[in-house]
Amino acid sequence: FSDLREIKKQLLSVAERSRERGLQHSGKWAAELAFALEPLPLSELPPPPALTEEDARDLDAYTLAKSYFDLKEYDRAAYFLRGCKSQKAYFLYMYSRYLSGEKKKDDETVDSLGPLEKGQVKNEALRELRVELSKKHKARELDGFGLYLYGVVLRKLDLVKEAIDVFVEAAHVLPLHWGAWLELCNLITDKEMLKFLSLPDTWMKEFFLAHIYTELQLIEEALQKYQSLIDAGFSKSTYIISQIAVAYHNIRDIDKALSIFNELRKQDPYRIENMDTFSNLLYVRSMKPELSYLAHNLCEIDKYRVETCCVIGNYYSLRSQHEKAALYFQRALKLNPRYLGAWTLMGHEYMEMKNTSAAIQAYRHAIEVNKRDYRAWYGLGQTYEILKMPFYCLYYYRRAHQLRPNDSRMLVALGECYEKLNQLVEAKKCYWRAYAVGDVEKMALVKLAKLHEQLNESEQAAQCYIKYIQDIYSCGEVVEHLEVSTAFRYLAQYYFKCKLWDEASACAQKCCAFNDTREEGKALLRQILQLRNQGETSSTDVAAPFFLPASLSANNTPTRRVSPLNLSSVTP
Repeated sequence: FSDLREIKKQLLSVAERSRERGLQHSGKWAAELAFALEPLPLSELPPPPALTEEDARDLDAYTLAKSYFDLKEYDRAAYFLRGCKSQKAYFLYMYSRYLSGEKKKDDETVDSLGPLEKGQVKNEALRELRVELSKKHKARELDGFGLYLYGVVLRKLDLVKEAIDVFVEAAHVLPLHWGAWLELCNLITDKEMLKFLSLPDTWMKEFFLAHIYTELQLIEEALQKYQSLIDAGFSKSTYIISQIAVAYHNIRDIDKALSIFNELRKQDPYRIENMDTFSNLLYVRSMKPELSYLAHNLCEIDKYRVETCCVIGNYYSLRSQHEKAALYFQRALKLNPRYLGAWTLMGHEYMEMKNTSAAIQAYRHAIEVNKRDYRAWYGLGQTYEILKMPFYCLYYYRRAHQLRPNDSRMLVALGECYEKLNQLVEAKKCYWRAYAVGDVEKMALVKLAKLHEQLNESEQAAQCYIKYIQDIYSCGEVVEHLEVSTAFRYLAQYYFKCKLWDEASACAQKCCAFNDTREEGKALLRQILQLRNQGETSSTDVAAPFFLPASLSANNTPTRRVSPLNLSSVTP
């Protein structure tokens, strides 16, 4: 990144070349990035690309066809480009044929928004395109853009290995074309694959790596990359800011992600990309007014954009109007059947409506679009849990856990599955690991304690409950947790059995504060009083006091030191 002026020149030139070939998204990406850098003086602006003899010969046909192409009349554009020899016109000819096939396929798909199995609707043009492009490829006649299109055709035909090779070649021939890098991102499934790719050593590779790290949930590495890009001089880039917000969303650092999205909206108020991710965050935080404002705002900008439909869907879902929400997610999918977020969210809505078969179908589509979507795997696990099919559950939760190894929700779900299958040792490992990675829902310890109770391991159960109470009180959110009363009840009975009257009575008094354990607490207090009156002394075999938080009792109830849990924290 030593010469930002040179980079700006390259970006402006590739933005123009992408636009000439109808590659609008790549052109937009390059233009946005160029906009984030300092403007160039007139003397340094890149010259227009030089025309060859072939270009001059094809110029009339190209100009006419490009105007049809821009109006989405793809067959008409292709018709007038037959026989053109120049690289630019040939690319537009092939790309028009490809898009014509895609448009027809999408139109058919929309008419049958039922099961979108791969076999049903095909882009008829793909096979012919592959044959023609592979001849050109063998003869080494394809430029960077041509290679990109060949790669896309191969990917659509599910020839993933060949597609990856072609996209890597395209990145070598034309490293500035973001489209090829992005396609490569979608085909790489893990870090191992990334290691074996021989990528060109250019500044674009840094953007690619940051993007793929975000996709592969390697968020620490992604954030480091983005930070280094900002330091290199891209601090104004809205693309980088949005990617950082998405990265924080992926590690569920919700406050940070929200503040970055709010900042992004100030800089680029009419932006619609990534706003569905922003709405997911507002949904999780139950911020109804903000979500309502966002939905109305996007509706004014562009009502028929996929992201807008998803935001409105989220808004209705937050208001528990699930039928309406599902309707908007369906609308989003009519606009773009390959849109991942909408499939997953639609699955969630069907789950709310107790329509499990439709939910399963929606989640399966999401996985078809992107196998790395952990929410869809997790959703499938939940659906099969409702259907009481624990072996299926286990498979799907495991897949979700592989994608998000440090997400406690996946681990708790896995633990519950193992419990149902009576594999209690595995369940214990899962719950303990969930606690170790930072339990979001604060349920792992309670579940672990109940497992120990089942196995009559009372000391370990007591220790789990003590840790759980300490955790809850350190967060200061006692009211919401029903399990606190369970923990106090168990501890009161445990200390009672151990004849530790002071501790037992302290816990029993706490039980009296909760409706469901009040009577038991009172009964236990009466028993303790009776035994004390009869002269029973408190047991003295306490090795060392293990203190509950000060907020629990005025006299810092000492509790028994319980032997530490001997559980390996390796997940199955």
